Amino acid sequence: MQHPKLFMLMLGCRPTGRNTEQHDMFFAIGEQVKDLVPAIKSFWPEAKGNMHVDAWREVTQVDGYQVKVVPKAAKPAEAGADKLFFLNLGGYKPGEFDEFHYKMLAVAQDQAGAVQQAKQTAFYKHTGFKGATSHIDDKFGVDVDEVFEVKDILTAEDKQQFRIEITPGIVSAEDELHLGYFQLHKL
Repeated sequence: MQHPKLFMLMLGCRPTGRNTEQHDMFFAIGEQVKDLVPAIKSFWPEAKGNMHVDAWREVTQVDGYQVKVVPKAAKPAEAGADKLFFLNLGGYKPGEFDEFHYKMLAVAQDQAGAVQQAKQTAFYKHTGFKGATSHIDDKFGVDVDEVFEVKDILTAEDKQQFRIEITPGIVSAEDELHLGYFQLHKL
């Protein structure tokens, strides 16, 4: 792979036996988003290939940090170096029969630092009320839904070949968000 890039995708499908569309987040490395289709199908086998992408982005920067994919054989990351985290925040609004979610990336030295950033977001502060507080899903002991270091949720193949390098102080344009209904065969 000449120019490996990190992609973040929100996948959607309605698996057999489900009444509503289900979603999951997928991180993988490729040169173009269409290169990820085989890995997407492998990631969610219950969907039997009948899924779509609701949103995607190439991750090049997060909050003033440059995010690059480098070969694993390149110089290893320094101890205590910044890491890239994915967080899924959940919250509620009075009178709304739903759990709302906010997905974010954070650069921090550890999970606690990423959680602290999540707790500063407007979503976290304003989506929730007494008895139904905002949270990060499946993060025990903390009010946050999920939090993962991105390198840990890459495909097995990507983990073997690449690592994510974070460089502070690089200011660039925001990553473009691609939103809509993207069928896999049209990526």
